[in-house]
Amino acid sequence: MAAMSAAERFVTHSVENQATPVGDYNAYTTDTALREAITREGGAWADSHLSEFGGVAGGELMRLGYTANENKPKFKPFDRYGNRIDEIEFHPSYHRVMQLGMQYGVHAYAWRNIEKTGAHVARAAVSYLHSQAEAGTGCPLTMTHSAMPALMHQPEVAKFWGPLIHSYEYDQRVLPAAQKTGCTIGMGMTEKQGGSDVRANTTRAYLQPDGSYEIVGHKWFFSAPMCDAWLVLAYVDRGITCFMMPKILADGTRNAIRIQRLKDKLGDWSNASSEVEFHGAWAVRVGEEGRGVATILEMVSLTRLDCMIGSSALMRQASVQALHHAASRKAFGKRLIEQPLMQNVLADLALESESHTALTMRVARAVDASPRNEGEAAFARIATAIGKYWVCKRTPAFVNEAQECLGGAGYVEETNLPRLYRQAPLNSIWEGSGNIQCLDVLRALNKEPETREAFFGELLSVRGENADLDREIQWLSQAFEDRATVETRSRLIVERMALALQATTLIRAGNSAVSDTFCSSRLGGGHGLVLGTLAADAPMVELIKRASLTGTL
Repeated sequence: MAAMSAAERFVTHSVENQATPVGDYNAYTTDTALREAITREGGAWADSHLSEFGGVAGGELMRLGYTANENKPKFKPFDRYGNRIDEIEFHPSYHRVMQLGMQYGVHAYAWRNIEKTGAHVARAAVSYLHSQAEAGTGCPLTMTHSAMPALMHQPEVAKFWGPLIHSYEYDQRVLPAAQKTGCTIGMGMTEKQGGSDVRANTTRAYLQPDGSYEIVGHKWFFSAPMCDAWLVLAYVDRGITCFMMPKILADGTRNAIRIQRLKDKLGDWSNASSEVEFHGAWAVRVGEEGRGVATILEMVSLTRLDCMIGSSALMRQASVQALHHAASRKAFGKRLIEQPLMQNVLADLALESESHTALTMRVARAVDASPRNEGEAAFARIATAIGKYWVCKRTPAFVNEAQECLGGAGYVEETNLPRLYRQAPLNSIWEGSGNIQCLDVLRALNKEPETREAFFGELLSVRGENADLDREIQWLSQAFEDRATVETRSRLIVERMALALQATTLIRAGNSAVSDTFCSSRLGGGHGLVLGTLAADAPMVELIKRASLTGTL
């Protein structure tokens, strides 16, 4: 027998039984649940646009997302000569992500197509695709999209800013807005002492002879400080009021906005969030004095829908990673995807993801129809709060379950699951945490009886099609009777309202394998407290095939 060479003796192992990278793919055409939801809710006319962006989102944008998060933004308070500049320095990958996001209309697709039925549905799909690849840039893009309804309260302000924020061009130059080809809008609501209780704010606005205002105070969360202007709240004598505050004034000088620091956040690393002070910052009023909360809530209602979109997108991307890994990795003599217990987990992930996507797009249709249909407007008001609560709450546990499907690899930064996991809690906190959403549901039901009619009307539209849902409707009809304890019980109530809405939407979708399994597991008591606890006779293979990129095991 020939002696082994030195090289042969140092061959320690060969690489085998490793999952291949997902690689470039079309995030739209491979997503059966999303495509069906878009068609069902009236956005099919945008199919070619979504197909094109789906290829970008599953390819270049996905790769850029890694780099943008590896290179966090840096605060540059001064230039090399000591001049105060209050700028944020981003990696080129961030700017490319923003360019692609604006090119495909994450911030403006609904407004550019508002005459078409389903404009907000189509735009929701654009945002959903973008968020799977890079969620941090969703912050400025979402706020730019959401600003327009608030700006409409001051027509002259909307007339100036509208064309700039509806532009598909990303212009990162620091210039007066009138000299730019496109602008982004941020928001400043919360302060140290108040958080969600914005009426505890202390920032004040002082009327100037020319009708403008000077604002003095601070914001504890100022998102995002690289934008061209922000909607902010400040007090005047008549109460809290909404203002539009530009970054650069018309004469080219910087507004008196002083960034104190960037937030060191759990996730959302590509995006810059800040604390700021206003040292007499110039601003113009938006809406009536004393009506600032109502005015800015026009913006918040849309950003809350985007929280649903973003969370649904994170769950979809996490399930894509889990399904792909399980299809190519073997354990105990079979591929993971063929193992019975893993099939239960993967099928449950698929079902959970689809239910959130379906509810999100249903709410987007309600938002779209709101200007023309009072019933849909009422439904949008209550369903947005219900969905914001439930969809966002479910995301962290979902992403963690997907990580487990990859084992230790799911905890390593080279996969994108750690980034998804860090991102997962954000939307449940931003724009009102869970308690705020539950209180908003109760407020709507108490002060706007039409929201109750819209909610139950939605459920009753499929009454008789599933016994588990029928029982749930009966429970919900009695859940509000004990008014003395309803606030204390509101998390359970809103959770069950959300599940009933998801069941209703899936029943309407017409795939009984999906809707029956959802109803029996989520409403019928046939499910545990964690994912992967479907009944043994659930159509697991069918659910997995439906969610996979290839439509197969």
